[in-house]
Amino acid sequence: MITCGKRQTGGGMNSKRFGILALVLIACLAVVAVAAIGCGSSSSSTTTTSPAASASSGGAQTANQAAAAAAYAGMTDVPTFVAPPGGAFDAKTVMAGKSIMSIPGTGTDPFYVQMENGMKQAAAAVGYPFTTWNNQGQLTQYQQGFQNGITKKVSLIDLLAGPDPNSLKPQIDEAQKAGIEVVASHLTAFEQTVPYVDYNLPQDYTKAGRVLADWIIAHDYTAHVLVIGSDEIVSTQASHDGFVSEMAKYGPEIQYKYFNVTVPEWGTKIQPQVQSAIVADPQLTYVACIYDAMTQFVVPGVTAANAADKVKIIGFNANPFVIDYVREGKVEMTFGDSLNWAGWAIQDAEMRILAKQDIPTNGAVGEYLNNPFRMFTVDNAAEAGVPAQFSKGFGEYQTEYKKLWGLQ
Repeated sequence: MITCGKRQTGGGMNSKRFGILALVLIACLAVVAVAAIGCGSSSSSTTTTSPAASASSGGAQTANQAAAAAAYAGMTDVPTFVAPPGGAFDAKTVMAGKSIMSIPGTGTDPFYVQMENGMKQAAAAVGYPFTTWNNQGQLTQYQQGFQNGITKKVSLIDLLAGPDPNSLKPQIDEAQKAGIEVVASHLTAFEQTVPYVDYNLPQDYTKAGRVLADWIIAHDYTAHVLVIGSDEIVSTQASHDGFVSEMAKYGPEIQYKYFNVTVPEWGTKIQPQVQSAIVADPQLTYVACIYDAMTQFVVPGVTAANAADKVKIIGFNANPFVIDYVREGKVEMTFGDSLNWAGWAIQDAEMRILAKQDIPTNGAVGEYLNNPFRMFTVDNAAEAGVPAQFSKGFGEYQTEYKKLWGLQ
């Protein structure tokens, strides 16, 4: 879910606590081992003052930790399928003579591949033409994808977690003039809007940030935390917003520092930054990765600093190799959505769009991309497979969609 853009950051520091004034996922996803797409700010560290809060009494601490734990209660369970608004419909009739093209952020990264596979499976189940415009994340390739879709007269063009509508307005305009619906999917949080497209299908990236904060609050009320994110990914802002708001609400005693590192610099910047953070703050107890694929560089950083016994690592996305880390005790927790489920959910929503159902242009509190998060800890990590596999351990959803579509 990569796109160009740079959030504003602020300075300032308080010895009691750190916060983030200027906030950036998505994600997709990822993100999940996200490929670089040629833009974004260089790595930087931001420490700012968090919202004012008085020292908590023992009673307040107990209440805050209980509230934080309650916020993610049940997330370790297998998710339950919830049908989107609009009910069942005859998908074969709706899609007769129609087709969909998807232009992903990039065509090779597992984050995108898994969702595209889900979309292909859904289309095959219904029986309509679905194509993926493979690319390496270049703007010119996105533009070529639009031209190909217009030439082939597809019914809908899906922009999956990456192509920036701000850079594609002429192509979007041309497609819309040709009667083609243009939809952004899995790109933003519910609170974020996307210009120019006909519809936006968001994911709850703000909740992702809240859950990262809630886990830390519930487990270590006086934690010192290093938060790592990538500002050029659109959804990161929402995840940061969620993290900061939850800390202000339930974790006023927790100190946290944010480090921005662009996706191309993950391999060179994350490990030394983690080691430096541990040296600079011997009380550091958590590293929170907004995208858990970062853990492949965080784990060796913690190990090199001889801090594996006191610095815990958590992240968002439920990447299979990170779930393996959880099972092996190298990472404490990760969570995320099933990418295959996301693909089915996107196709369900896009068929409803083509069926002219009444769908809000910017989603509706996730109702139309309702693929829930699942949390993995050492207690349930094996349910994702040994080794872990994409989308395993999330329960049944394909059969439920087929029922909604009148196929069973």
